[in-house]
Amino acid sequence: MILDGRDPASVAAAAQALRAGELVGLPTETVYGLGADAASDTAVAKVFAAKGRPSDHPLIVHVADASGVEHFAREVPAFAQKLMLAFWPGPLTLILPRRPEVGAAAAGGQGSIGLRCPAHPVAHALLLAARELGVHGVAAPSANQFGRVSPTTAAHVRGEFGEGLLILDGGPCDVGIESTIIDCTRGAPVLLRPGRITREQVQAACGLRLLDKEDVASPAPRASGTLEAHYAPNAKLRLMDDRALQTALDVLGKDFDGATIAVYARSLLRVPSAKVLYRRMPDDAGAAAQQLFAVLRDFDAQGVNLIWVETPPGAPDWEGVNDRLQRAAAS
Repeated sequence: MILDGRDPASVAAAAQALRAGELVGLPTETVYGLGADAASDTAVAKVFAAKGRPSDHPLIVHVADASGVEHFAREVPAFAQKLMLAFWPGPLTLILPRRPEVGAAAAGGQGSIGLRCPAHPVAHALLLAARELGVHGVAAPSANQFGRVSPTTAAHVRGEFGEGLLILDGGPCDVGIESTIIDCTRGAPVLLRPGRITREQVQAACGLRLLDKEDVASPAPRASGTLEAHYAPNAKLRLMDDRALQTALDVLGKDFDGATIAVYARSLLRVPSAKVLYRRMPDDAGAAAQQLFAVLRDFDAQGVNLIWVETPPGAPDWEGVNDRLQRAAAS
């Protein structure tokens, strides 16, 4: 059941559902989430069951504002506070030491927990309404089956979970890929997952060099969306540079009559066969991120068997898109 997220009555109904231990589909600026009361292990278990997600794979907890951090985190390093001031509300998740009495299921049993304050007005309204009812945080992974393409519209969520799920419609997501994740539990900021907020922005905001998880000796906490294979469409996805793509298309030839192929590329390519679906990838990294998952879902809906994607540039602002495509191609 899709409800208008701009309607206060719809938001109130969703907040009541969360308080009752039910699941809710909600928009954020990154992707749509499948939300549950983060402090209720029973409610969180429903998220894992609905997604087919392993229960030791932690969820990100969404809070209405920075004050919500105190409910779940036992300490916040100074550099993490700077990142909250710089980027919250927004597409940044911080991994912080968890208070032992709360959020164990949402954290996948770890001593750390991922926290984010989303910028989407519907998500913010829901979090405020839920907090008034005693729900201090909403655990909300992407609202799709585990490992598959994330949803960026309410219709995508309904397609995953049917009419029985209450879904707040907040329109298409503006960012389109999941949040940047920074581990703040090891004395320095460590990048676990790239996103819209870049390395350079993180470093400038906190005044410290951003490390990769391979740069530190202690193992990184498990975090959402960091498996080698993830974000996969039903069709097999392959990354190629523009020359390899054109060569592959030329080999197909105009009489190609095999499996339907989709191509998503920034380059202007010669497409010899009507059996090939061709979509232009934007030259701007932000625009490419915003439409990436929707394009992959559309290719799947059209029944293609193969998706050939031009490898994005290696520039810093493309790191999030590159990360999602490499994980999708690994599946």
